[in-house]
Amino acid sequence: MFVVLLGLPGAGKGTQAARLKDETGLAHITTGELFRENIRQGTELGKKAQPLVESGALVPDDITIGMLLDRMKSGDTSKGIMFDGFPRTTVQAEALDQALEAQGKQIDMAIYINVGQEELVSRLAGRWSCPKCSAIYHEKTQPPQKPGVCDKCGAELTQRADDRPDVVRTRLEVNLKNLQPLLDYYGGQGKLKEVDGERDADAITAEIKRLLSE
Repeated sequence: MFVVLLGLPGAGKGTQAARLKDETGLAHITTGELFRENIRQGTELGKKAQPLVESGALVPDDITIGMLLDRMKSGDTSKGIMFDGFPRTTVQAEALDQALEAQGKQIDMAIYINVGQEELVSRLAGRWSCPKCSAIYHEKTQPPQKPGVCDKCGAELTQRADDRPDVVRTRLEVNLKNLQPLLDYYGGQGKLKEVDGERDADAITAEIKRLLSE
């Protein structure tokens, strides 16, 4: 089974994918991890992507798709994949469909974790992260034991400049412009399922598991 997780920043895609990975056996693939792993291993695609990633430029679709196809050969993808963070545009969605079709496969379902904008602003504006181990905290819902210090490794927590409320709202509006065409794309294929992402994490996980089982 091949599943695309859709949602605005802060909707909880990564959280749900981490939970579902263990419970469903589906591999969780993000483009960020793909880039880092290929760069670390020094693959040909990694060498092409490295200067683009380091400069903050977009990595061309053909490189990203190539990495995805290579990643799909790994043993942990035998039961299927949850794509998180890709595709971001309908052009990428079409390219992914074509690449899968060449292997006799297809996207089976696109799950949209729907969270309102004000809730997302609340979530993102209070978010802090550890620059050393990447642990995520939140001022209200998941504060560290000691303010400003990572529970796991003791490093000083940092907040992204784009996590300020005004910046968050602008970022969400930009992301929504890219997300809506994807919702239309998968909706037009009859593959889109919507999940209320403002409930507790357990309820969201249970609903996604139900959708996958169907």
